[in-house]
Amino acid sequence: MTLRVLHVDDEPDIREVVELSLGLDPDLVVRSCASGEEALGVIEDWAPAIILLDMMMPEMDGAATLGHLRSNPRTSHIPVVFMTARAQSRELDLFRSLGAVGVIPKPFDPMALAASLRAHIAPPVSRLDAMRQEFLHRVDGDLIAMARHWSTMEDGTDVSSSLAGIRNIAHKLAGAGGIFGFDEISQAAAALEEAVINGCDGSGSVSEIGSALDRVTACAETRRVGQKTTDRNYK
Repeated sequence: MTLRVLHVDDEPDIREVVELSLGLDPDLVVRSCASGEEALGVIEDWAPAIILLDMMMPEMDGAATLGHLRSNPRTSHIPVVFMTARAQSRELDLFRSLGAVGVIPKPFDPMALAASLRAHIAPPVSRLDAMRQEFLHRVDGDLIAMARHWSTMEDGTDVSSSLAGIRNIAHKLAGAGGIFGFDEISQAAAALEEAVINGCDGSGSVSEIGSALDRVTACAETRRVGQKTTDRNYK
């Protein structure tokens, strides 16, 4: 099966060596970028199976690039492997905390690079499980954001912007929740979006929006507790 690899490094020599090294594996298709900013543009039209990302780059370094990838629902699931000369244990812990699936230290063995990279490409089922976990983590952040919007709205400041923020988040949760199999979150989020729409056109009320928001929160909490129970059963 052909696998797309996006390699990001500001050094032209390293990009050339990596392309030659990964080219030894006939199933890997490599595309190179000279910066994190360039990579973010390329990935909009060319979705890779994995990203090989240099840590030390000018302007937008590897950590900043990964942050942009993780904040975008379209790219948040793509596994990222850092390439860096800084491979001390504390740095490794930092890279993993940023969301990297692994680290390949520089200098690397060109003949073994493809095999090293493949070790970080999870089977489809594992990838899907990881994406589901990432979605639940995203829900936590979305709930915090919606709570802030709600608090601002209750204070009577910037009500229209707060409602728009809640509606936007609810719309995205409604779509993604169903894709990852969290139908109860999807349905609750869709109901919240509808409540906001009704509240804006006068056919609904603020209390109905609050109730719908509470339902989304409750569904997320129920799923979180259920997930923890499942995890314990597998240990």
